[in-house]
Amino acid sequence: MNSAIPDLVIVGAGIIGLAHAAEAVHRGLTVEIVERDSEAVGASVRNFGHACITAQGPALLETAQASRRGWLRTAAQSGFWAPEAGAVVLARSSAEAALIEEFRDARGTEAVRLLTAGEVNTRLAGPGRTPDPAIVGAAWFPADLRVDPRTTVATIAAWLAEQPGVRFHWRTNAVRCTDAAVHTSRGVVRGRHVLVCVGHDLDRLYPATAEANEVVRCRLQMALVGAPAGYALDSAVLTGTSMLRYEGMANLPSAVAVRAELERGNPELLELGANMMFTRRPDGTLLVGDSHHYGRTAPPFLDEQMSAHLLGGVSRILGVDHLQVLQRWQGIYASSGRTDVLRASHEPTVSSVTVTTGLGMTLAFGLAAQTLDAL
Repeated sequence: MNSAIPDLVIVGAGIIGLAHAAEAVHRGLTVEIVERDSEAVGASVRNFGHACITAQGPALLETAQASRRGWLRTAAQSGFWAPEAGAVVLARSSAEAALIEEFRDARGTEAVRLLTAGEVNTRLAGPGRTPDPAIVGAAWFPADLRVDPRTTVATIAAWLAEQPGVRFHWRTNAVRCTDAAVHTSRGVVRGRHVLVCVGHDLDRLYPATAEANEVVRCRLQMALVGAPAGYALDSAVLTGTSMLRYEGMANLPSAVAVRAELERGNPELLELGANMMFTRRPDGTLLVGDSHHYGRTAPPFLDEQMSAHLLGGVSRILGVDHLQVLQRWQGIYASSGRTDVLRASHEPTVSSVTVTTGLGMTLAFGLAAQTLDAL
């Protein structure tokens, strides 16, 4: 292996690892990336491709805003699709309408813009389709970003590989890390600092750290479907269940009524831990999901009833009888009830960064800047 010692060795070529690599390149550092697969196949490619900037709570909002700047800078450099399309949060009851109004009042009209039912229908409708008549309005978050999760990570990796001072070690499994060194299935990779970014597999390298922070795997049920006629909205589309999953909205007083309403009318969505939402890919297909289930191990089996709830709900929103399912899969990410972002020091020159709340795509570049500021 190369005898030159890089400034940074990163274990893991998912979005968190690659965001740190991109930030290192931006600062003129040399970096090597160790990845056990030949491409990213984990959480970074199994999500909605939604950088949910606006709905973060106070603790993460500044990080998310910094991450947005990093996303746009990296998109300009590497050329991946990243429209500033925002997010539309649908209100389909007076309780949900009250919550988005309260959020608008808290964040201001530049960050949260209210839409009428007619404006929402214009965005969602198409030939022969009438969106859900229950829609009474929506909030639009213009700062939110979209990327294509299927292609973005690979595009960033390809761009990084072309930069001076960057080297990848694909199909190379990290077995353990010691001070300033990663011991791999292909030998030792040394660097001035080692950063472990392996997401839900943190327990493979540092089980005690994972256990002390109650890190488990959150598994999600998702699907790729054909878009209905005339649908061309690049914005992420969220629903009332989403309002209860993002701290910026979930901690407002009006959220109590939204939860109570769901408990009365759609308790199955709460039982599934649902975040019923959908996003459009550049090829026109839609990513639909998702449910949330937690455990130290992620069983591979998918429950068709869960998918039926989510697909049926999105079908009603879009005004179609059914959606044509093209693919189904299980998403996965690290989760912890103790922290949203787990930073740990394992050796004097070995540390790890793990997003433990399903916000890796949202926070990646902001976290990277913080990490390198601290080194």
